[in-house]
Amino acid sequence: MGILGGNPKNEPLHYGEVYDLWQFSAMAKGCISNYRALQYHAGDKELKSVLHDLINQAELEVSECDTILTHNGIAPAPALPERPEAKLEDIPVGARFSDQEIAMKTAADSSMGMVACSSMMGKSIREDIGALFAKYHATKTAMGLRILRMNKEKGWLIPPPLQIKRPDLVQA
Repeated sequence: MGILGGNPKNEPLHYGEVYDLWQFSAMAKGCISNYRALQYHAGDKELKSVLHDLINQAELEVSECDTILTHNGIAPAPALPERPEAKLEDIPVGARFSDQEIAMKTAADSSMGMVACSSMMGKSIREDIGALFAKYHATKTAMGLRILRMNKEKGWLIPPPLQIKRPDLVQA
């Protein structure tokens, strides 16, 4: 059996895996705090449901990443303090995020999360770490599709410039 050929959970993490797990957990903790605040701003029921599911997913990611870090003797990033609850009507109009703004942010977060997961999968040499981020990637892909469809249905999607007229190809 070659080097690092046993049970992946008994293999050491390399520094890139340690940093990625730590950073991913820290970012997920930030998302939990951010999405909880945005839930107070959201008025649309479907958008609130998406935010709820994003929070649940981020909490799972924090739990799994922090467990691996702790098991390997690495202190995880500290959790952020809980936010006090707020009611939508108590948030001043000029300080309130619109549903469209919230939907755009969640779409961007989903996209960046998939890129981060792909990077982590590519650099992992421990199979369990690569598989963990493949699982997160699949979940973020499904959530991204859900957000995209919601944005299209509600008229919130702001597409980049569209190529309406295609240039004629010259046949040789």
